[in-house]
Amino acid sequence: MLAPRERMPGLSCDMHLELSAEQERVRSSARADAQKAVALAAAEIDRSGEYPLDLVRQLAAEGWLGMTVPEVEGGRGLDHLSAALAIEAFARASATVAVILVVTNALVADVLVRFGTSDQKGEWLRRVATGDALGVFALSEADAGTDAANQQTVATKNGDGWTLAGRKVWVANAAHASVGLVFAATTPGARGRGITAFLLPLDRTGVRREPGPDSLGVRGLGCMDLVLDEVSVGAADVVGAVDEGFAVARWALEAGRVAIAAQALGVGQAALDEALRHARTRETFGRPIATYQAIQWFLADMATELEAARLLTYKAAVSWDQGTLSGAEASMAKLAASEAAHRAADKAMQVLASAGYRRGSVVERLFRDIRASEIYQGTSEVQRMVIAGDVIRG
Repeated sequence: MLAPRERMPGLSCDMHLELSAEQERVRSSARADAQKAVALAAAEIDRSGEYPLDLVRQLAAEGWLGMTVPEVEGGRGLDHLSAALAIEAFARASATVAVILVVTNALVADVLVRFGTSDQKGEWLRRVATGDALGVFALSEADAGTDAANQQTVATKNGDGWTLAGRKVWVANAAHASVGLVFAATTPGARGRGITAFLLPLDRTGVRREPGPDSLGVRGLGCMDLVLDEVSVGAADVVGAVDEGFAVARWALEAGRVAIAAQALGVGQAALDEALRHARTRETFGRPIATYQAIQWFLADMATELEAARLLTYKAAVSWDQGTLSGAEASMAKLAASEAAHRAADKAMQVLASAGYRRGSVVERLFRDIRASEIYQGTSEVQRMVIAGDVIRG
């Protein structure tokens, strides 16, 4: 595999395969922190399903919650390729921790950097970037997942402000968050042309957190439902412009898909790592199973598919930095990475056989964790719709 052996550092849009010294340093630092703290906690996070608050605070102290936030606003000022490299490294240790970083960096901090007012940034951006406050991205509803424009949460005009009413589901970080990007219909029936994004402190009267369903994988995300019961918001809480919040959501989801692609790559690489370790040490008929062609072809397919997805993901991250990222490019990265990683986990399970097919094995956890990457931030079918639309338009 090229990247893990340090032979294929990265990808820029002019196909120059070389990372800067700073990008190399970020990747090395992320790998070290992932192995030092995250890897040791991964199994317990999965077993308990508890949000790893102490670990998140530790990562915040190392600067991983505000990676692309400008330094003057409390972040590290990294480019998005560096952030993708870091998320991939953390995902090799824990899919859950990587998703927490995705939500905090791509769906909250980056949105505030791009769309927040100076007052909103002054109040929340530094706090989010330093881990003093955790944020959530509250878009999904029971009937507004794939069809995100079908918002049933309503913001009713009330004087100079609005009153929010509705329920958001599968809200990661919600168990310990202080602020949320909440989307609501300000012009009901107008779908994407009538949605507004609000920056909502979660201690505001009328906000209630309720437990959501238990999840198969990526356990410990602190997912809860947010119930909004006549919550008052004002003009100062609007992110972007009134009735233009769907554009904010789409921008965030495109950026988030690049980050989720990086997360999926990390999980897929972890599956390949486990398969390689087992194939080299497990013997049948007097020799390691890595010497059998059937196992070698599994490993070859895993390595090839992950590397191809890695190139798409790194290219998308560079496009993000250059301001040229398209919806199709982000969708290609997420589609390729999530499905390659799913296949890698499936093949790793086959390589390990009974050693993997047991509760508590690393591969069993990876097998459950990776499935979500084909669902959240837009299902694989949604990614294909976006890509096909771009291809058809030419």
